[in-house]
Amino acid sequence: MSNVNEERMLDLLIQQATYGLSEAEERELASLESASPAGRENSIELTAAAISMVGIDQTAEMPAHLRSRITADAARYFDELDEQKARANAPAPATAADEANSGGSWWNSLGWLVAAAACIALAVNLYTTRQAQDIAAVPTPTPEVEKVLSPGEQLQQLLAQAPDVQRAEIGKGNVPEIGSVAGDIVWSDERQSGYIRVRGLPANDPSQETYQLWIFEENQGDKTPIDGGIFDITADGEAIIPIDARLKTRNPGLFAITIEKPGGVVVSDRKRIAALAKSET
Repeated sequence: MSNVNEERMLDLLIQQATYGLSEAEERELASLESASPAGRENSIELTAAAISMVGIDQTAEMPAHLRSRITADAARYFDELDEQKARANAPAPATAADEANSGGSWWNSLGWLVAAAACIALAVNLYTTRQAQDIAAVPTPTPEVEKVLSPGEQLQQLLAQAPDVQRAEIGKGNVPEIGSVAGDIVWSDERQSGYIRVRGLPANDPSQETYQLWIFEENQGDKTPIDGGIFDITADGEAIIPIDARLKTRNPGLFAITIEKPGGVVVSDRKRIAALAKSET
C-alpha cells in the first residue's frame, strides 16, 4: 500500500471514530483495509480507538483505566519500534532490494507509530477542551417569576376558592352630589380577605380627600366599626379594590364608604358617606 493510501486510511479511521462516514467513505475504507498488512491494520485500529475516546461522556473526568490504556498502548508501540530498529541494525545477508524494502518498511512503521502517538495526544487534548466547553455551555437556570395577579384576578380566585364568601350590594350614601352608585363587596371570614367592586364613585383628588371603608360586624354596635383601609378612584368606570381590614373580622353585616381627609382617619364622623352595602342574608 502506498503512503498516500495509508494516509487516506488514517484520515478515514479518525473521521469514522469522531464524526462518522458516508456510505461511499465506508466502501473506500473497506477497500483500503483489505489492502493493508495486518500489522498496520492493528496500528490503525488502536489509533482509531484512541480517537474514539473523544466521544465519551463529557460530564465526567476521563476514566483512569482509559488513560492507563493509552499510556500502555503508546509504550508498546515504541517498544516495537525499538525492536524493529535493532533488527534493522543487526548484520544479515540481504540483497539490495531486501535492504530497500526493509528500510521502507521501517520508515513506514515509524510513520504510523508517530501518527498513532499524535492521534492519542490529540484525543486527550480534545477530550479536555470539549469537557471545559460543555461545562461552560451549561445554561444557568432562570428562576421562575411568579405572576402577579391583578385585583380583578384575585377577586375571581377568591370567589372560586373560598367556600364562605359573603356578598353585600352597594348603594348610594348621603352625599347629594354623587349620583348612582352600584357594585358589590365580597368578604371571606376564612381567608380574612375581600374586595370592593364599585361603579359610579367619582374620581378624587388624593391631595384633598380619600375614600375609606368601614366594616360593621353583625354582633358589634355601630360605634366601633373596623377600618377597612383607604383607596382612591382615578378614573370613571368600575374599580376593584382589595379590602385592608386592620382587625380580624367576623360575619360583617354592613359596609360604609366615607370621604375623609388624605391618609384617612381613626374615627369617622360619617358626615359624607359615599356608598353603603348591607350583607345578604
